[in-house]
Amino acid sequence: MASTSPTRHAWRVLLGLLIVTAVLFGINALGVYVFKTEAGEPASSWAPELALDLQGGTQIILQASTPDGAAPSNEQLNQAAAIIRQRVDASGVGEADITTEGGRNIVVQIPGPADQATRDRIQASAKLEFRAVLAASGPANEFVGEDGKSTPFPAPDPTLEATPTATPTDASDPAWLTPKLQAEFQAFDCSAEQDGNPPEDQPLIACEEGDQGVFTAKYILGPMELDGTVINDATAGREQQSGKWTVNLSLDAHGTKVFGEISQRLNANRLAQQSPRDQFAFVLDGKVISAPVMQATILNGKPSISGNFTQESSKALADQLKYGALPLSFSVQSSDTVSATLGSQQLQYGLIAGLIGLGLVAIYSLLSYRALGWVIMASIAVMGVLTYIFIAILAWRMGFRLSLAGVAGLIVSIGFTADSFIVYFERIRDELRDGRTITGSIEYGWDRAKRTIYIAKSINILAAVVLFILADATVKGFAFTLGLTTLIDVFIFVIFTHPVMQILARTEFFGGGHPLSGLNAEALGAPARARTEFRTVATGSSGRAARSKGARGEAERRQTIAERKRAEALVATGSADAGKESDV
Repeated sequence: MASTSPTRHAWRVLLGLLIVTAVLFGINALGVYVFKTEAGEPASSWAPELALDLQGGTQIILQASTPDGAAPSNEQLNQAAAIIRQRVDASGVGEADITTEGGRNIVVQIPGPADQATRDRIQASAKLEFRAVLAASGPANEFVGEDGKSTPFPAPDPTLEATPTATPTDASDPAWLTPKLQAEFQAFDCSAEQDGNPPEDQPLIACEEGDQGVFTAKYILGPMELDGTVINDATAGREQQSGKWTVNLSLDAHGTKVFGEISQRLNANRLAQQSPRDQFAFVLDGKVISAPVMQATILNGKPSISGNFTQESSKALADQLKYGALPLSFSVQSSDTVSATLGSQQLQYGLIAGLIGLGLVAIYSLLSYRALGWVIMASIAVMGVLTYIFIAILAWRMGFRLSLAGVAGLIVSIGFTADSFIVYFERIRDELRDGRTITGSIEYGWDRAKRTIYIAKSINILAAVVLFILADATVKGFAFTLGLTTLIDVFIFVIFTHPVMQILARTEFFGGGHPLSGLNAEALGAPARARTEFRTVATGSSGRAARSKGARGEAERRQTIAERKRAEALVATGSADAGKESDV
């Protein structure tokens, strides 16, 4: 095998593919052996995660309730189900099934066991409220008495004044701080169950919970001024100058107007050093999830929350703000383990179907392309390895789970992958028929085939994207695996198939056009056939003459209309020239 420049380039490309594959396996190995879940389990696995229909999982039934006790409307229930789905998707759990039931319940089915963080995220379903801070302190409800011992604050005296002596002018007015409210604040136990539906027009005592469930602060908050429905979007990001993690909000028109007025008031309190009445609290399910200090007047509806955030905590807060605007509150009616809706038998049927399809592709490839068929099978094998490790990594990082629809997408991709090679190999054969050498045919065929393949694969990816966006959740798995395998197919085609063909072309078996190589020019009807039209063709019913006749017949059947016309023109030109020569 000669050491030519294309060959060295091909080997370098294949080495790059090997490195990429090793890196992908290394990434997943980190999830298997290094990173752990909150339960101490490996964060990733070497086996793809299965969806609800193939593995079973956890079913949580939530019962909705409204502040006045009336039955929720279908619109409210559907909106709540959509928000819960967003929460579940944001937690990294894929292929979840969330439906409404009986006009009051929402049924959440999650593949596999549901961890506590996912349960908390689903059940944190109260309405998100924005309230101004009136007072703040540590979370304790005890004081140190004269004996040096911690003593709980006494329960508020019922005779204490509970009505403001002066009508409050805004939500930050200290007039809200009645003697009874302050006594309740001192005695308030943060660990007690919080009221998930506090009165919107009255002050609220609430606590802020930090990491590991430890309460960090206790607040008296003014009446609700905005709710979570005004949030269009909430994202986590970094400040350009400090590099600190922040949470960026985008409010709708109503929220922009009201928040602008609030920011003016709180910023004035900050300038007047009236802390903590310069703070603004986000309250979810009766708990304060954040209470930042207003640092400026914000009139564009795009406030930013800064603090001692990490990437994870900023994203968690952004998710809470973005998906916290549920129109209803919920209580958990039941939480059970459910079996797979389809079961492992259906998965087995799907795998058998895939193996049958793969076998048929192999048989067709070997019959049509001889030894080149092994290139097709090797390319499909490499694609299978990369697809497998990609699915394992996506299960870890994005919660992707393989449903039966996803398995169908993988099976269909086998045929789509074979299409790419058929286009490429047919282009190579066309070049051989035009009289090029095998190495030249591989390069010219590559130039012509890749454009066709890129266009065809772009259409496949476009169809997969549209299907993923518009289709039901049960079909999204099919669209996702179809799009993923199409991208990997193009990747393999560029950095595996073509380099392998460049290398094989310089071997004696393929480069010499062995009859079993699939690149035999004579069998394909190369131009030499046209140049021999004037020679007497040996006839016979057996032996080499018969095989040559069969090869020519096959070549003629494979010719396109343009090729046949060109051959006929050459024959006609040759006959005319022959006539002229005979006249001389």
